[in-house]
Amino acid sequence: MSDLGALLPAGADAGPWRANVVRDFARSELFDRIFREGMVLVEETAHYLDGPGRQESKLLNRRDALNYAGESMRLTTRLMQVASWLLVQRAVREGDMEAALACDPRYRLSPEPADPAIPVEALPIGLTDLLERSERLHDRVTHLDQRMFLDAAEDDLPHPVLSQHDKLKAAFGA
Repeated sequence: MSDLGALLPAGADAGPWRANVVRDFARSELFDRIFREGMVLVEETAHYLDGPGRQESKLLNRRDALNYAGESMRLTTRLMQVASWLLVQRAVREGDMEAALACDPRYRLSPEPADPAIPVEALPIGLTDLLERSERLHDRVTHLDQRMFLDAAEDDLPHPVLSQHDKLKAAFGA
């Protein structure tokens, strides 16, 4: 096995249990489902924005067309972030990336900026549907990201199961 210290950027320290969490997730049925859902949504969005969405946006007044452009950019940015995160997990699954390297902060999902107050009722239903679905997917992936990649401060705390295991080993001998 390669030297993980050489793979991680300076200051990054992924505990072995965290790398195991990443590896286990990447091999899970949950990952399969969310990966398929994410990639299908990316394809649907590309198809919509290049076809029906383009036609619908031409029918909007200037203000609504600007809102459409802004929201379609938010949509594509959100989906590209989710797709990138999912592709890192797939790289772990396929052995193209060490799980410990996938723990690096640069592979984390970025938080979304606060929603601007724009009237979505003036936007085409196809766009609003994709926006809602992408937001739900982003929320789920954000939750997974937060659960898998605990903050570094939490890494300093002993892992509850491993610390008990270490106590048992000390009491009964290894």
